[in-house]
Amino acid sequence: MLFGFNAAEVFEIAINIEENGKTFYTRASQMVDDPDVRTLFQELAKEEEVHKARFAELKKLLPPQAQIPTVPDPSNELDQYIKMMAKEHIFSSASGVEQEIKKISSVQDALRLAIQFEKDSVLFFVSMKEATDDTRGREMIDLLIKEEQEHVKRLSLALRRVVKE
Repeated sequence: MLFGFNAAEVFEIAINIEENGKTFYTRASQMVDDPDVRTLFQELAKEEEVHKARFAELKKLLPPQAQIPTVPDPSNELDQYIKMMAKEHIFSSASGVEQEIKKISSVQDALRLAIQFEKDSVLFFVSMKEATDDTRGREMIDLLIKEEQEHVKRLSLALRRVVKE
């Protein structure tokens, strides 16, 4: 374990990622001509908004010990590390979303990018879970992971359908 992150920090990053995911799905839905994929992206944009709200609520419900850093950080290095980890995520910033959207030239591109976004989210949350000491926090992070895995599944099925057509 590199650092002992607390669950509150993970949820804050998750909220940011979900907001950027919503932006991506909203923009991508306007770019694709496949009606089923457009509908899927619109649904996922709504789900990202719901996830964001849910994660904000879960963060509020965390026990006090889940909001306390698990290692001393007098130089604010932990915060910097967490921000660096979040920046590695494909949609860590709104400008990153815009850069990726510019690369979309087909519905397959949009679906592949969406799958990559969701996989990055799963990997991010798994790594943060491993670095979280709090048992309750780890359980809550598992909820994040399951939501993102479901998105990967739905997007993968849509990509298979589009590629076969």
